[in-house]
Amino acid sequence: MSAPAFVSSAPRTGRPVPAAGSDGAAPAPSRNGARPDDGLPDGSNLPFLEEVWQKYADDPESVSPDWRAYFEQQAAEFAAGNGDAPAAGSPFPRRTLFRPAAAAKGAAAAPRLGADVPDAVADTAALQESVDMLIRNHRVRGHIAAAIDPLGRFPEMPEELDPAFYGFTEADLDKKFSTSWFGGPERRTLRQIISWLRNTYCRSIGVQYMHIDSLRVRRWLQDRMEGTGNYLRLEKDTQLRILRKLTDATEFEEFLLKNFPGKKTFSLEGGETLIPLLDLMISRAGRYGVREIVLGMAHRGRLNVLTNILGKPAREIFREFDDDDPESHMGEWDVKYHLGYSGNYKVRGGKSVHLSLCFNPSHLEFINPIAQGRCRAKMDRAGDTHDPTGEGAGPGGERGMTLLIHGDAAFAGEGVVQETLNLSELPGYSVGGTVHVVVNNQIGFTTTSEQGRSSTYATDVAKMLQVPIFHVNGEDPEAVAQVVKLALDFRRENKKDVVIDLLCYRKRGHNEQDEPAFTQPEMYSLIRARSGVREGYLSRLLERNDVTEADAAEIAEHSRAKLEAELALAKEEPKLEEQASLEGVWAGFHGGAEADEADTAVPDETLKALLKKTCDLPEDFTPHRTLSRRFLAQREEMAAGQKPLDWSAGEALAFATILTGAGPAGEGPGGHPVGPMMLRMTGQDAERGTFSHRHAVLHDSENGRQYLPLRHLSESQAPVAIYNSPLSEAGVLGFEYGYSLDTPDGLIVWEAQFGDFVNAAQVVIDQFLTSGEDKWHRLSGLVMLLPHGYEGQGPEHSSARLERFLTAAAESNIQVCYPTTPAQCFHMFRRQALRRWRKPLIVMTPKSLLRLPAAVSELSELSSGGFQNVIPDATVDPAGVTKVLLCTGKVYYDLAAAREERGVTDTAILRVEQLYPWPKEELKSALADYADDTPAVWVQEEPENMGAWRFVLATVGCGKLFDRFPLSWVARPASASPATGSDKSHKLEQAKLMNEAFAGAA
Repeated sequence: MSAPAFVSSAPRTGRPVPAAGSDGAAPAPSRNGARPDDGLPDGSNLPFLEEVWQKYADDPESVSPDWRAYFEQQAAEFAAGNGDAPAAGSPFPRRTLFRPAAAAKGAAAAPRLGADVPDAVADTAALQESVDMLIRNHRVRGHIAAAIDPLGRFPEMPEELDPAFYGFTEADLDKKFSTSWFGGPERRTLRQIISWLRNTYCRSIGVQYMHIDSLRVRRWLQDRMEGTGNYLRLEKDTQLRILRKLTDATEFEEFLLKNFPGKKTFSLEGGETLIPLLDLMISRAGRYGVREIVLGMAHRGRLNVLTNILGKPAREIFREFDDDDPESHMGEWDVKYHLGYSGNYKVRGGKSVHLSLCFNPSHLEFINPIAQGRCRAKMDRAGDTHDPTGEGAGPGGERGMTLLIHGDAAFAGEGVVQETLNLSELPGYSVGGTVHVVVNNQIGFTTTSEQGRSSTYATDVAKMLQVPIFHVNGEDPEAVAQVVKLALDFRRENKKDVVIDLLCYRKRGHNEQDEPAFTQPEMYSLIRARSGVREGYLSRLLERNDVTEADAAEIAEHSRAKLEAELALAKEEPKLEEQASLEGVWAGFHGGAEADEADTAVPDETLKALLKKTCDLPEDFTPHRTLSRRFLAQREEMAAGQKPLDWSAGEALAFATILTGAGPAGEGPGGHPVGPMMLRMTGQDAERGTFSHRHAVLHDSENGRQYLPLRHLSESQAPVAIYNSPLSEAGVLGFEYGYSLDTPDGLIVWEAQFGDFVNAAQVVIDQFLTSGEDKWHRLSGLVMLLPHGYEGQGPEHSSARLERFLTAAAESNIQVCYPTTPAQCFHMFRRQALRRWRKPLIVMTPKSLLRLPAAVSELSELSSGGFQNVIPDATVDPAGVTKVLLCTGKVYYDLAAAREERGVTDTAILRVEQLYPWPKEELKSALADYADDTPAVWVQEEPENMGAWRFVLATVGCGKLFDRFPLSWVARPASASPATGSDKSHKLEQAKLMNEAFAGAA
């Protein structure tokens, strides 16, 4: 829609120009002020009226005769008792010129303006109200009219941004209106107001922020945008810096295209402004005190960022293109545009910011929670943690920052984005505000935005947070500089996320071998007509005499010369130089196939004392009476040695001894050579435990106050954090995996509500957890607790899909355990923490065993021995055994009970507690005393095509086990679904399993 005839239509450029238009949502009054009365107070013109009243109160002669007469009449009516009493703190009665009393039901609506109000006064008030609404609507919808698309495709201006919509005419342009409520001069002409609004909200920056509930935050943003017209005047040094970075980005892409034709680079062409954006952002963050930034991004533009921001030598990238040493990476490593890097970025004042770009597969947005988890780990280590509840110590988020670079299609399309945003202000996951930069190519592969999302913007999912979203034209680097300043100032002030939507384009196809015009001919005709971001900015600088042709030529020549020198070095020495991954906090830890061992036993007296401390509560703390009577009382008996340990106690003792550094030499930092280690545990019900067994965090039954006993074990203990997580698997598991990457010296635990739900995080498991060491040489000691077991609860509450982890197990990449006793649980956790060998640990954890009387341990089992990969059967005489049952996990107790019920004495039951790495030698030793040709039967409660059987068969072979024992199996029939939904069917199936297992037994 064109601008009205009386207001010149401004070109949509990035420079401040007088214009008309903005944004709004509510219907505006007509020229005479008429509007349906909704019975609600209308405060949009209160500032103007209050201003007039204050002037009248100070000096009646300072206002117009009409206003003076009006106020005198109102005062007279009130004195005579004919008017409503004034509202508290306001000089205006409830029935005012802008909100008369509603008409009686069934009667005609009362006129908007009182009959006693002079026409001039009424007209002025209505005009002011219209101006106020015009301003508000620009704030709400000005982004719709903003010139943010570098391809020049602008939507029609919303009619509520047109002054004519409010009844204004050309004759009104030079009338003055109050704008004191909106910042800047107290009064402006309508012409000035329109220009001010257009400059602020409708140039190269479009801002969405009026969805934010906080008036303080909205005003904070308004002050910084409206006070400057949303324009940042740059010094020449900064302009040259932007030009240099644009030149480096442009020359790099052109150099790759020229020297490595036909290779995939996932070029940044069309979005080169990302490089000066990152440069400006890192520099400003450094000036604000940030010393560490964790970055996550997908593959588009990654090579450019690696070279021009992270400082990875270009020769290394050139060598990766040549790929002259294929034997060194057979079966491992990753493509060049998935690799990470770290380096130091120099900022003003001689300081530097450490940058860590996370390795990332093609699953785009899944790096988001991982990067945030890494950042949170760094912040926790530095004591820089931000608590969004305001209850923590200090503001936090001062030294660390997460910077995520997204694609537009992925940001709108992948659910992990929402999961990550939801973590942003939760106490267990906050990182003091993440900066999100969406490199908006306005297309996803070949899918248009109309096909790829239902929302107006790719960033609309971020409106779930109370944060601003800045849309900015990627061909206006100076507007980008303003947005960077606003974004970092907002994060610094509010410790919240902030979103920058960098609208640009993709010069080539999804990769350099694609022809994009096959599917987007119109878009690519526009793209091919453009000269490029760098050339456009240079032209602007030349027009303004901000730079000379000689300056620009020197910058370009320097950039090209640097790349040529790097290419020469790459050809001289083609061997790749890999960054060391086991330095800093990782010094002394290792991966690979060779595992070290650790002494996990702890003296009885130390165990008793620590278990007793988990029961000690403050005198003014009142736990729930059931917990007091049962859980805490029973634990006190266990601590006194009067009762065997249940699963909860075994786990609590593992955590307590790790936190305090207890070991063979007793309690305290000297108890074990490793010393106290921190513990972090999260999960949907981790504090209490899904099955109400843990109660790590207690709640006062009278006031709800929380108490974590593990935090009060000793003065020298390590930190402990246990958090309930949101209802998320992918986002939360990704976060904890990221946390573990920067915390080798701690125990990081994630617990699924039920193990069945872990498949919602399969991308994190497959692309990071099980393959990260092989692809990127990155280690993790993350522990996953997955409740597993067939107990008649149906197909979604029975199986943690053990078979999937065993299928992914290779090259000693993970550990898979299925412990059956509290003592095994104790030693397993301690072994994971105390060994220097860092591998993810996947644990099938119990449900019914948590309270099974048979599934208990004596304190002596914790004070001696260690984790047993295989538990032999000490209850039978090997000489009389005619069958050996091999199993893992909970089914052992079903088999043991069935053996006792049947009175069977010739069948041994062996438990394989660690399935991977496969305990070949331990199993061989446990079978040593049985006669040759004794049948060995693998028994599992899972269907034959699930569980561990097929993994066992592939590992030991189809012949005799150890060339001695004929091997067969007993399991449920192969099935597409893990379990039946009928409890009675489950019991029939379980009985059949037992009958088959003990067939022929005596």
